[in-house]
Amino acid sequence: MTDMQTAATIADRVDVLGIHVSVTNLDHTVATFARWIDNDDRHLVCVTDMNALLHARADERLTEVYNTAGLTVPDGMPLVWAGKKAGFERMDRVAGPDLLERVMAEAAERGWTQYFYGGAEGVAAELRENFQERHPALKVVGTECPPYRPLTEAEDAAVVARMNEARPDIIWVGLGAPKQERWMADHRDRLSASILIGVGAAFDFHTGRLDRAPLWMQRAGLEWSYRLYKEPKRLWRRYVLGIPRFALGILRHPPRSL
Repeated sequence: MTDMQTAATIADRVDVLGIHVSVTNLDHTVATFARWIDNDDRHLVCVTDMNALLHARADERLTEVYNTAGLTVPDGMPLVWAGKKAGFERMDRVAGPDLLERVMAEAAERGWTQYFYGGAEGVAAELRENFQERHPALKVVGTECPPYRPLTEAEDAAVVARMNEARPDIIWVGLGAPKQERWMADHRDRLSASILIGVGAAFDFHTGRLDRAPLWMQRAGLEWSYRLYKEPKRLWRRYVLGIPRFALGILRHPPRSL
């Protein structure tokens, strides 16, 4: 067991612009998942980058979701740097695609069951096929790609019934932020899975619909520039406006430990 795993049974938190980001890393996050599943606990997990954090701080309900989640993990180097500035040198990035890959390998060994919810038509089923090809022992008990429109009350009740009947340990929600966080908060008390986790575009990365930046860009905090290059029309506002907002906010309200 690593120092990070033994340091905090419940992760410390860093206040980054009012959002309480967990002091964690990949090892600590997976170890926390194992404890929750073993204890039959029930938590939701927010995977937050700069963009998701800015959405959350502008919405009182989302702020509450992030700040009361079992873990709010830092998917983005700016959040890691904020944690280190607050004195937590062991804090490290927990990117959604990396966490998904790591947990699938762990789940294949431990027998944890998975449910994939989200993505365009066919994405969740393809995700299951890809991971089961790499990890033959992996148990995926359900996949679902909901329509982009709001579900009716009856349709939503049917989704909950299917998920509970499948009895997954982990439900992976790929609806994009902040939609997925709202969905998880609305459904946490109705679902029996130990973990609900929103992973944004991770489904698309693992099915080849999107490609990730080179590792050196990820480590340097430049993944945003690669994504902007790939999808300028969709993402320009997020980064051209978001980065200055985030930087100015950090200057005015330096990160602090909680």
